[in-house]
Amino acid sequence: MTPADGTATAARPETARLETARPLENMLFSAALMARRLPWADLPARTLGLDALTHDGLTHRLMAHLRSSRSGRPVRLRTPFGPFLVPLTRLDAESLLTHGDNAGALGTPCALAADGRRYGLSPHPAAGTAAAGAWEEVAHGGLDKQVAEYLPAVTGAGREDGALDRGRWEAAMQRLSRHVVLGAGAAEDTLLSAMVSTAAEAAGGRAYEARAAALRRRMAPYLADPEPGCLAGRLTAAGPSGWEPHTALAHALALVSAATGATALKALTLLTPDTYTDAAASGARTDATAPPPEEVIEQAMERALEQHPVQAAVVYPVHAPFTADGRTIRAGEEILYDPALFGPRSQGRRTDPAWVLCANPAGCPTAEFAAHVGREVIRRAAAIGGTGGQVADGLTAPLAAYGARGRTEADLLDRHAESLCACAADTGWNAGESGERFRMVLLAHAERCARAADDVRRAARWLAD
Repeated sequence: MTPADGTATAARPETARLETARPLENMLFSAALMARRLPWADLPARTLGLDALTHDGLTHRLMAHLRSSRSGRPVRLRTPFGPFLVPLTRLDAESLLTHGDNAGALGTPCALAADGRRYGLSPHPAAGTAAAGAWEEVAHGGLDKQVAEYLPAVTGAGREDGALDRGRWEAAMQRLSRHVVLGAGAAEDTLLSAMVSTAAEAAGGRAYEARAAALRRRMAPYLADPEPGCLAGRLTAAGPSGWEPHTALAHALALVSAATGATALKALTLLTPDTYTDAAASGARTDATAPPPEEVIEQAMERALEQHPVQAAVVYPVHAPFTADGRTIRAGEEILYDPALFGPRSQGRRTDPAWVLCANPAGCPTAEFAAHVGREVIRRAAAIGGTGGQVADGLTAPLAAYGARGRTEADLLDRHAESLCACAADTGWNAGESGERFRMVLLAHAERCARAADDVRRAARWLAD
């Protein structure tokens, strides 16, 4: 362009525009998000092998349409949970968030539950606060003995259907996590783990400072004279003078608990004979009487992190404009990072625990440490209890296993109905009108439990057949 005086002006560099989705695309994307609340709806399609009609299959087809129609660029989509800027590939998402983090443009992220509820994540400690080498010292300084101390009680107490009890497992792993992070004295402090969770869920909100202060007070006795071998002892000894490691240790406790709890249990369900076959093809040692090879354990942990992430999706608010890959992202946007939208990682690419456990784009050594503890738990649990169905929690079991589990649940409902009827038969309810009314409520609830038991038992027979 030339102004009236005839002098030339330099052309301004242009950035690519970010497009807004059409109404029908918004509707389909919203349906894909909300369908996660109904996981059982996939059962008929999975049973018949119609992968294209499952929730994942339909989601991947929608994402393929968005990528082809937008040349792979992020798109703004409106959903019942709010409007989001949605990257369409995993690499694009991670590049976009890394640019935003490097520019200091991202606010405090939060997790997005399947029902649209938002909750905070454990705050990532400021850069440089974690002493170099502390994680490795703990990881290789007797961690195997600590894991061995807590596992036998849970692996030796299976449920009636032969699977590990999830509640018992997670309670044991929280005790282990408290021991690893704060020492043996904190192992039985169940309130500590509860306070870590409530403080994390409030991150970015008004209640966070008060909850974080209460958490610091709860942690103080363990930090006054920390055990030398635990993470608190290592960080305190290696950290700078006057440094308060509360945030780093709370973050470590949250991440180690997640990696050793639900994630490790799901990884155990993936240690099937097929994984040994794959390892044998690659030349790994596959002695069935020995613990699984390291390669198999790593693959199981990565698949568990990828397929069953701790938080399904993360929302990153943009507080200041920044440029990424030739696109300007304006303040006020909310970037949705949802790994389930992208499908499995490409061949050879490893799952980064920092994205799954911590959600910090700059990486997180605490997440790497937590994943290492999780792998040690998997190794030890597989050596104690075997692999595959013997240690599965039922999350990835075949239909016949769901049938066995259903029969067990139906029996529990029957027993509950019987106990309600026995309670209603007590003569203490005879005293007056209120007592008789409560008796009728008890009997009505007993009848509902009995009907539910019959329904569950019929479904169990169908699944078993």
